[in-house]
Amino acid sequence: MSQYPNIKRETRYGVPAADQVIYNRHYVLGYSYYFRQAKWALEIVDKDKTAVFRTDNFRPDYRVPDKFRAELKVYENSGFDRGHLVSSANQIETGIQNSETFLLSNMCPQAPDFNRIIWKGLEESIRVLNNKKDIFETYVITGPLFYFDQEVKMLKPPNNKDVTLPIPHAFFKSVLTENNRGTIHMWSFIIPNEKSINSLDTYQVKTSKIEKYAGLFLWEKLVGKKIDAEKNRIRKIWK
Repeated sequence: MSQYPNIKRETRYGVPAADQVIYNRHYVLGYSYYFRQAKWALEIVDKDKTAVFRTDNFRPDYRVPDKFRAELKVYENSGFDRGHLVSSANQIETGIQNSETFLLSNMCPQAPDFNRIIWKGLEESIRVLNNKKDIFETYVITGPLFYFDQEVKMLKPPNNKDVTLPIPHAFFKSVLTENNRGTIHMWSFIIPNEKSINSLDTYQVKTSKIEKYAGLFLWEKLVGKKIDAEKNRIRKIWK
């Protein structure tokens, strides 16, 4: 599969670089050996409405080499959530589809007041966008951000000095929609990994800013002046 990434629907508009690209049944992620967590996760938001519920079966991803793999114990009593990049509620067509979102390769350390409030609100808002009649498909790429002019704090489980995991300073989401006329729109966000009571539009940024901060090319299969303009504008939310 890795030799033919375009077989995967969600990679239609490009796949950013990573140490290891991991192909799941319904999403793709790029893993960072250095940070021991994903650099990005790419999905198409599921439009299907089913009775599938959260599986909550958090578990290591044994496709990642042992020396770079996150384990459950690193999160124990840490005060941080195992925060999804690909949201569980976006992948609800089948049980295995939902279960895959609970692989630890799809997790990053997130402050509870961030994960359960503003991050959850952004995920829910994207699902509302996806349910609009004129939206054909909604693509989302999500990842952590580390600011190297700031201290990078670590999760350090008690009595295990060898197991650590860096805590991201912020997270990004870039949302790309294709409507039923083939028109492409983009919205991008950077939100600090902390409690916030601000509205989502406070955190809107140019897609090109995420590329610069994350060191990634986003949606690189799309080219031309219109795409460049789209990457360098801040579009009103879901307009």
